Amino acid sequence: QAHVVESGGGSVQAGGSLTLSCVASGRLFNSYSMGWFRQVPGMEREFVAGIGWSFGLTKYSDLVKGRFNISRENAKNAVYLQMNKLKPEDTAIYYCAPIQWGDSTPRTDFHSWGTGTQVTVTS
Repeated sequence: QAHVVESGGGSVQAGGSLTLSCVASGRLFNSYSMGWFRQVPGMEREFVAGIGWSFGLTKYSDLVKGRFNISRENAKNAVYLQMNKLKPEDTAIYYCAPIQWGDSTPRTDFHSWGTGTQVTVTS
């Protein structure tokens, strides 16, 4: 069972940048595709970006494509989200989780969501 801890959020003006980090425990991390999700209170959690467990395959929500970049460092059990050209609508709590690559949903055997990291973008 993977456990995750997110960090790196903060408050930034529109147009600015932030880099989020996620460190996962669990010996199977290197075999998992990983993803970033975000949630605004009262709304469903939505997929933001995903990265395969090997070969560096990536995928993005249309809302962030061209502005965000996901990467991973398997030696550190870490996955990152570089966010550029931030917009007020990017304001949310960001979470990471292992994903099912095909439909970008969290793995059905993953239940240990972290507390997330708050990103606030002001206009």
